[in-house]
Amino acid sequence: MKKYINKLIIACCAVVVYSCSEDTMDDINKNVNDPTDVSSSLIITEAMTSSAFSVTGSDLAFYSSVYVEHNVGVYNQMYNAEIRSNEPQSSTTYNNSWNSIYQNLLNLKTIIEKCSEGGSEEGNFHTLGIAQTLTAYNLAILTDVMGDVPWTEALQPGVIFTPKLDKQEDIYNEIFTLLDNATTNLAKETTFPLLGKQDFIYGGNAASIAKWIKFANGLKARYTMRLSHKSADYDAVISYANLSFTNASEQCEFNYNGTTTKSPFQQFFLDRDYFGASKSFHDKLVERNDPRDAILFKPYDEDGELLFAPNGSPNQAQGVYAISAISSLTAPTYLLSYHEVEFLKAEAFARKNELDDAKDALKNAIIAACGKDNIGISAEDAEAYYQDEVLPLLTDQAATLKEIMVQKYIAFFEEEAVEAYNDIRRLKAMGNDFIKIDNPLKFPLRFTYGSEDVTTNENVRNAYGDGTYVYTENVWWAGGTR
Repeated sequence: MKKYINKLIIACCAVVVYSCSEDTMDDINKNVNDPTDVSSSLIITEAMTSSAFSVTGSDLAFYSSVYVEHNVGVYNQMYNAEIRSNEPQSSTTYNNSWNSIYQNLLNLKTIIEKCSEGGSEEGNFHTLGIAQTLTAYNLAILTDVMGDVPWTEALQPGVIFTPKLDKQEDIYNEIFTLLDNATTNLAKETTFPLLGKQDFIYGGNAASIAKWIKFANGLKARYTMRLSHKSADYDAVISYANLSFTNASEQCEFNYNGTTTKSPFQQFFLDRDYFGASKSFHDKLVERNDPRDAILFKPYDEDGELLFAPNGSPNQAQGVYAISAISSLTAPTYLLSYHEVEFLKAEAFARKNELDDAKDALKNAIIAACGKDNIGISAEDAEAYYQDEVLPLLTDQAATLKEIMVQKYIAFFEEEAVEAYNDIRRLKAMGNDFIKIDNPLKFPLRFTYGSEDVTTNENVRNAYGDGTYVYTENVWWAGGTR
């Protein structure tokens, strides 16, 4: 009997072990903290956050801020960028941003595949449209500052290790295709629920989809204008802009609570303290009797002197020069602002010599820019500034166009520095040297590729060379070849 019982126990144990090995053990071995299949609604939240903080509000913005003279680099890396020592041509300079953009694009690719035909969330058209919009946005930032970049062979880890570089012209075609598809998908009916709180930008409520569509159309206006040196289409810029934001409450901005999430420029100041207030930027405000001049800057110390840093030749010193007064832990990051949309319309109308419409759009843009949360000039005071100081400058087409671009440059301080950098390069290519840069040293025409791919991808390494190309070769839309 004992022998029989022992055999039964062994048999039962064998069944249990077999059952565990085939069924239960698979579940036990799963790491619930590292799931292999994540809902697109969770991935899209990370993509939104990274787009704002790690891409728009990244080193790309900090270095652009120096190059366009919104700020002056007064210490360490930013000082080196100011005096053009190593930083502009080093492949390590923008490596973090390079990696962040490609990680974003990879995550967004996953969402697009999930929500497209044959995917696990087929028919989730709204999330698909948002992912396509953010893909276009990230891809445009990447190619705008770096020119030809890996794209069609990229985002295939373990398959293609050294992707080729695609031409910027081809990438721009893809950007517009993504945005066209995005607006189509966002307009479709879907049985999938709204993103709700997972939409960190627009809140994921019933009104959010219309705002995402307006964002996508605003990006079409921005990128159509970007190509105006290559193929001007100002009617299209105006048409797209008219389908975009109608007021600041609709603009695409990422907000921070100041505790668990913090604004990039203020965090950069707290961590590094590398900027001083720019004399050339201050001079442009003084020249126009601009009320923002009394708001944008403050002494480094409360009782200190409001000393502006000379562009190109500051002392390398912290705690000496004035600093930005509008940086705060809750200052938003703008992916696309309402005032930018109005500036796009103003420029397009001016280039068509429709000056009355240009002036109306310019006034709207200035009022919106002056009314930003961290500036706070009332609409009445901003309109008075426009009437008293700006309108008298708009004497003809050339003067109107110049003032539109200078006002746009002022409005982009400091959160929209990358777009200011893009504008300056485009205008130079078009022969419109409207925005005076005081730094006498060489102006970087583009940013370098990230060091991780320079060292591992021969295609990127060959394009990078020794990095000095950043001073000699424009990107394609600014008249270059790559």
